Amino acid sequence: MQKSGWGWQGAGLAAVLFSSQSHAGQAPAAPDLQAELSAVRQELAEQRRQLDALRRELAAQRGAPPAMPANAGQLGDARGTGNGQAAAAPAPGTAPAALASPARPKAAAAPAAAAVQPNPPAPAPRPQVAAVGKPPERDKRPPQVAPLFEQPGVLTPRGKYILEPGFQFGYSSSNRVALVGYTVIPALLIGLVDVREVKRNTSTASLTMRTGITNRLEAELRAPYVYRSDATVSREIFTGTSVERVFDTSGRGAGDAEVAARYQVNNGGPDKGYYVAGLRFKSRTGQDPFEVVTDCSKRCIGDNATGTGLPLELPTGSGFYSLQPSLTWLFPSDPAVFFGSISYLHNFKRSNVSRTVLGGEQEFLGEVKPGDIIGFNFGMGLALNDKASLSLGYDHNSIARTHQGGAPVPGSVRTQLGTLLLGYSYRLSDKRTLNVSLGAGLTRDTPDVSLSVRLPTTY
Repeated sequence: MQKSGWGWQGAGLAAVLFSSQSHAGQAPAAPDLQAELSAVRQELAEQRRQLDALRRELAAQRGAPPAMPANAGQLGDARGTGNGQAAAAPAPGTAPAALASPARPKAAAAPAAAAVQPNPPAPAPRPQVAAVGKPPERDKRPPQVAPLFEQPGVLTPRGKYILEPGFQFGYSSSNRVALVGYTVIPALLIGLVDVREVKRNTSTASLTMRTGITNRLEAELRAPYVYRSDATVSREIFTGTSVERVFDTSGRGAGDAEVAARYQVNNGGPDKGYYVAGLRFKSRTGQDPFEVVTDCSKRCIGDNATGTGLPLELPTGSGFYSLQPSLTWLFPSDPAVFFGSISYLHNFKRSNVSRTVLGGEQEFLGEVKPGDIIGFNFGMGLALNDKASLSLGYDHNSIARTHQGGAPVPGSVRTQLGTLLLGYSYRLSDKRTLNVSLGAGLTRDTPDVSLSVRLPTTY
């Protein structure tokens, strides 16, 4: 069993005294013995000084908080750097001197207390831990939300392609009552009553391709296929018949192809908005409304107009070129994302327009200019988990009056279309997402219900 420093010191002192007593009365000690005694006394004095220093150090350590490990600084530097390296092991000899056990002496000339170091060694200098690589850069693209509108908010990354098949269905119904004549008394009408009830179904299948030119610029191409069917309950205009007839018509074919480009204006970030500018051009690849045959004997306007005035086959295109600039904004505010956009659609006028009536005759209409459309929308997206998100928004479009020959078409008024939208998005995989949106019309001219399903896939 090891002895304390005081025990070994007592043993050394007793040995010296016994040696002195045993030689009492003999001749004086040799010079080498005197030198050894002097060395022992110096060692004893040095050991007393070391023990006093150790007592003071132990008292200070008991009253102080536990010391941090020598590699704590290295752990702090390595945290968050992504280097994956473990902290360096403590340098040897850095344990506190008070915890070291004294060594057993080998000889009297070298007592055990000499094994105790006078001062604890200084900790080895902390090596500089260099970060390997660099932390990932913050994503500067807008956050992903369940899409409600035609303009997507998130741009396609550079070099990536997104192929998005989609399907949209819309249903609308409207009633119209027109009194052509005058009333003698409130209960008596002299003239004609034009009553129409229209049920309209529109189905559109589309294929959209988007590609990222840069991380801030993307291009889009959209090709739709349209199927339409209308059922109209009405009476022939300007006739005295009291029999109602059902007029069924439909049309199918390619719709108006579109090309678009979008550019992210700023970087954005947490509590900062993202702004995306867009430009969309719509062609007139679909069947022209002036090319289909209209249910009129000779003409549909003016004198001697007969028939319902409705097309015998529904067109699949608008018949006009259009250009639509837009600005979309997204503002992330955890856990929600607020978004919206404003747009202006300009329809280019057409000159020397004619439409076909019964018998193959052409009715000249001259210059026709559809009304431009001012649109805006806004909404909020909320992430339910790492795969699902929910969005709620409102879309509004104000359509100006149609002009013919520079003058407004009789009966044409500004139309307001308001739709309340609810969207849901679910990430099926890292490259495929299912988006579903449902719209409810809030004005009389808006489709009663619309349903849209999209399945974008990234390549």
